[in-house]
Amino acid sequence: MKFILLSTFLLLASYSAFSQNRELRAYLDSKQFFAPGQGNYIEFQLQYVGSSINYKGKDDGLIGELAVQMIITKYDSVIASDAYRLSTPFMKDSIISDFYDLKRFVLKPGEYTLTLQLQDLNSENEPLKAEQKILIEDLSKSISISDIQVAEIASPGDGTSLFFKSGYDIIPRLATFYPKELTNIPVYFEIYNSTQLKDSVFAIKQTVVNALTNSEVEKMTQFYKLKSAEVVPFLKTVDITDLTTGKYILKYTIINKRMIELSSQSYEFDRSNDIDYDYFTDELVLNPEFQKSITRDSIGYYLESLIPISESTETKNILKISKSRNEESARKYIQLYWKKTAPNDTYESWMKYKIQVQAVDKYFGNTLRSGHDTDRGRVYLKYGPPTNINTNENSTSEYPYEIWQYNRIGAFNNKKFIFFNPNLVNNDYELLHSDMIGEIKNLNWPAALARRSSQSGDQFGGNSRDMFNE
Repeated sequence: MKFILLSTFLLLASYSAFSQNRELRAYLDSKQFFAPGQGNYIEFQLQYVGSSINYKGKDDGLIGELAVQMIITKYDSVIASDAYRLSTPFMKDSIISDFYDLKRFVLKPGEYTLTLQLQDLNSENEPLKAEQKILIEDLSKSISISDIQVAEIASPGDGTSLFFKSGYDIIPRLATFYPKELTNIPVYFEIYNSTQLKDSVFAIKQTVVNALTNSEVEKMTQFYKLKSAEVVPFLKTVDITDLTTGKYILKYTIINKRMIELSSQSYEFDRSNDIDYDYFTDELVLNPEFQKSITRDSIGYYLESLIPISESTETKNILKISKSRNEESARKYIQLYWKKTAPNDTYESWMKYKIQVQAVDKYFGNTLRSGHDTDRGRVYLKYGPPTNINTNENSTSEYPYEIWQYNRIGAFNNKKFIFFNPNLVNNDYELLHSDMIGEIKNLNWPAALARRSSQSGDQFGGNSRDMFNE
């Protein structure tokens, strides 16, 4: 089962092949903050998918019950834990909405592991189990910034809400995908120990960087002047109305009067903002050399091979032309695509890509799909060849799998993809999980691999998690 999430947070999902009950789904994220007199603490934020929960009738409405258990360990020793019963909001008129939960733990700096178990008490399904590594940094001593918290809703608070922080009620937004309909990103974070500066004021610099080209969106660069204090809360709304489709990094940096950068924090997000435009021109003259490289019987093949490197609007155009089977339109589109993408070396860029398409077809294609239409082929064409590949085809406890590691993708470092072959035949590997923004996130991927030997997904003897975390 795939969960396509355009974000970096983790999806928890239960798998039950035999139960007729709804299968619980929830999103998990964590943010670190600091409170004077209390210390470094971490927030675990959970968003429950309302439609995935089993409800019972109550007072002309619906209500669900969940059991939540959190255990934080270090070197196999339990450092903190909490277990509680969580009632869903009262649902009226059969309108089922997502809802949120939040738990805070004060932790000393160091590395920990969170073990989370969720149980729908109105379901016969097995509990949902997951683990997450935690790194607590010491924010108490130097000038620093907390994690960036993006808000679904942010408003002044009185301290009575579970989501209250530094004068505001911050309902977290865990999704990092922003469709065209969403034009603003409300961001909240805290600056610590700015009183260590000699000046009574300091500045925060806001930048937005295209993650794949590593280029700064200059018009979105902003500076904010703030007064020094032990804790300075920062809440602003970032206008992304004109931000085109792509992957971006929103970055905030503390700067002193001499423009020296002291500390920074980033938030990665995906933007879809398709702008309609006329891709075709009657004046286009087909380049004979360019067109000679595309035989008549391969026009549709090479047209669709552009999908892995195209934005959603371009993909719609490709599929529309492909369905029409209009040879001239297909030839025009391929040439125009590369003229737009590489205006200075159009033909050379196309020929390099053509060689890559042929390579992924050779290595990743199968009897059902061309190489560029497979998950491995798409990732290879979109991000280039991986730095390292770890392959395990002979495990008796796990499905065959490959782990691809990239030292760098655009502005991102050390990103990984894990593919597996649940059918055991036909070289048909599927993308199971990746920590790259915009790709599939599946926290339960080790259990999915282990289903080869265990229906429940318990792992026996597999080492895929260790290989992925290397």
